[in-house]
Amino acid sequence: MRHVIALDVGGTGMKAALVGADGTLLHEDRRATGRDRGPDAVIAAILDFAADLRAHGAERFGEPAVAAGVAVPGIVDEPRGVAAYAANLGWRDVPLRDLLTARLDCPVALGHDVRTGGLAEGRVGAGRGADRFLFVALGTGIAGAIGVDGRVEAGAHGFAGEIGHIVVRPGGTPCPCGQHGCLERFASAAAVSEAWAAACGDPEADAADCAKAVTSGEPNAVRIWQGAVDALADGLVTALTLLDPRTLIIGGGLAEAGETLFTPLRDAVRRRVTFQKLPTIVPAALGDTAGCLGAGLLAWDLLGTTDGTDTTDGADATGSTEATDGTEAADGTDATDGTATTDGMEVTP
Repeated sequence: MRHVIALDVGGTGMKAALVGADGTLLHEDRRATGRDRGPDAVIAAILDFAADLRAHGAERFGEPAVAAGVAVPGIVDEPRGVAAYAANLGWRDVPLRDLLTARLDCPVALGHDVRTGGLAEGRVGAGRGADRFLFVALGTGIAGAIGVDGRVEAGAHGFAGEIGHIVVRPGGTPCPCGQHGCLERFASAAAVSEAWAAACGDPEADAADCAKAVTSGEPNAVRIWQGAVDALADGLVTALTLLDPRTLIIGGGLAEAGETLFTPLRDAVRRRVTFQKLPTIVPAALGDTAGCLGAGLLAWDLLGTTDGTDTTDGADATGSTEATDGTEAADGTDATDGTATTDGMEVTP
């Protein structure tokens, strides 16, 4: 059975799958990155994991994978296949595509984790069928993926979609990027967690706790939450003014609050638009499988197909015929489950 390897590398964990031509997850697995042993150990862990997946596929399905797709955090030079920088993994200028190609003896695609997750959401997830979409992940930082006709735009230098560094509060909180008042300093899961921990006096409190307090009407929680929603709406309206997406997909840890986030957010965006067309605002649909599904799509794209029929719609891509328990789940340093990698700054929760 023809299949590809899909690998989603996070800060402490890796999620992987063997993906069929129809998008089915034929096999799933997880491993730790081993980042505590240094960047060379992380690279070795990725190569070994990929090789084991190839061997499993050859044994189980009668042939090795025909291609591989890998999503990594930080700054990614996709055309050259180089993982340029990732603060939480400690690497610089790693020729990961070439290393994997030599190890696997098949074509390899390397992608940015948020853009890769956005690709999956756009083709086979919440944005399926939309010709233009914007995927925004709200985690430790905020980053986005700009979708056009079934593909995700990386930009001339690989920085397209960095919505977290739109300045929404000029002169506001300093950002590690060097600006003041960036969106992610007010509307990320990390920003809400920090504000709520300070307000409630519990250093362990996080954004999920804040959301629960909002539903019970706690005044400080409501104030903090509304401030984050307002900042997010300001940033999103700037983005939709520039990009005119048909669908706006919101994922990441903060989106797990459900309608506690989406009801006031839709209202806030609606109040701010004037001439702009209001996009459909929806939650991400694929959860923590988005990175693997997107990596699989990258791999199939190398072969000229995404689902065996065309390169736009994708397949159902949510089925799974086999799963194995891993040693450690990814810690949210991807596009789907709690954080967003932005530009190589610290992204671990």
